[in-house]
Amino acid sequence: MQLKWTDIYDIAVALEEQYPDVDVLHVRFTDLWKWVQNLPNFADDPNRSNEKILEAIQMAWLEERA
Repeated sequence: MQLKWTDIYDIAVALEEQYPDVDVLHVRFTDLWKWVQNLPNFADDPNRSNEKILEAIQMAWLEERA
C-alpha cells in the first residue's frame, strides 16, 4: 500500500514502528516532514504537506502510542 499525506493514521502507525522511542510531542515539524517521506511505503508529493497535516499526523501518532 502506498502512503499519501492524507493517510494520517497509517502514517502514525508506521512512524511508531520506525521511531518507538521518540518523544512525539517534541518532534519538530521539519523532522516529522522528513521522517514521513523516508517511510518505505510513502509515495506522495512533498509539497502537498502543510502544518495542519503534520499536526494531525503528530496527534494520531500520540493516540497510537496510548
